[in-house]
Amino acid sequence: MTALTDTTAPASVAVGQARGARWRRVVAYILLIGWSLLMFVPFAWSVITSLKDRPEAFSMAMPASPDFEAYAKIWSGIDPGLPQMFANSMGLALAVTASNVLLGGLAGYSFARLRFPGRDLLFVVVLATLMIPDQLRIVPVYQIMNLLGLTKSGPFNYLSVFLVLAISATSIFLLRQYFLTIPHDLEEAARIDGAGYFQTFWRVILPLASPALAAVAILQFQGTWNGLFWPALFFGPNREHWTLPFGISQYQGAFQTDWPPLMALVVIATIPILILYLFFQRYFVSGIAASGVKG
Repeated sequence: MTALTDTTAPASVAVGQARGARWRRVVAYILLIGWSLLMFVPFAWSVITSLKDRPEAFSMAMPASPDFEAYAKIWSGIDPGLPQMFANSMGLALAVTASNVLLGGLAGYSFARLRFPGRDLLFVVVLATLMIPDQLRIVPVYQIMNLLGLTKSGPFNYLSVFLVLAISATSIFLLRQYFLTIPHDLEEAARIDGAGYFQTFWRVILPLASPALAAVAILQFQGTWNGLFWPALFFGPNREHWTLPFGISQYQGAFQTDWPPLMALVVIATIPILILYLFFQRYFVSGIAASGVKG
């Protein structure tokens, strides 16, 4: 009996541990699903409100007769038009995203792999810029752009916002942290084959950093797409350069707000971000996770 008890005890303990792990997994999934549904409520409320008329917008009930009148209104009742604002936002977001991926990759690779005097101090200075809010930089940035002649009315306004957002410390930090996780043996093999620093970066390191690049692309595209501060500074007087956040602000009045068209515009502005995240979610999660492993 003693021998039998001794042999069955480990099995019962293993079964109990597996059962406990299963219940913990179930509880974790329930909490995650509940949190996801809670985060989805604002978007669902926006979609439902966009299908209502103005009197119904102030109630929490479902629309009695859903219609797309609000979408038709924002298509033809906005100055500048919705396609133009959408194109302005898309062009600026794509340009800033591409710039952050390329320049952030070069800077991150330099801080992660190259050795030069003052490297660590310079990296600390770059990270310190994250603690400076945009509102404190508005005067020197505007003066610099004014000296460059980029604040006048015209296409150069796009260049002014692009130069301000072309590279961020967040992009440099994420890519630098990911590059630190890549084995040095790959670079040494490339150098043995005669590759220089740039060839090693472009042909060896960069293709391996697709998760981190996807994370940077999503973060920068979302930030630029939703950004209002710098476009408001440089695009304000030029209506033809307005982005979607300006269109959203048209329906927010001091005394009243036309909620259905406003929510319709919010839904349209959210769709590109939603599509981008759905396609690159796997790379985004793995890139963020790997960027904090070493450093």
